[in-house]
Amino acid sequence: MPRHIRKGDTVIVTKGSSKGVVGEVLRVVDEGERVVVKGANIRTYHMKPTQQRPQGQILKEEGPIHASNVSPVVDGKPSRVRFVTKPDGSKSRVAARGGKELHQLRGARKKK
Repeated sequence: MPRHIRKGDTVIVTKGSSKGVVGEVLRVVDEGERVVVKGANIRTYHMKPTQQRPQGQILKEEGPIHASNVSPVVDGKPSRVRFVTKPDGSKSRVAARGGKELHQLRGARKKK
């Protein structure tokens, strides 16, 4: 199944504790169809003191969010995604809101 979200997209979180946060997709995690969004779903990790870190450390990192809970942002609003095949055989992702092209997918395929 094609993904409606890709690395580098600007998305808005539509559900969960980070609802309304707009950020860039840092990476896509294949297991469980999850994405990591910059500034959303912040998790705090307390690291124990070690010889390298005698004081210990508190880390704050973005956690993964299910891909169904984020949508691409078009003109400041969330939008669904359509996949359009062009006459030369290439596919592109197009926003349902306004018809703006989000990203060109792979090169043109040869027609038989």
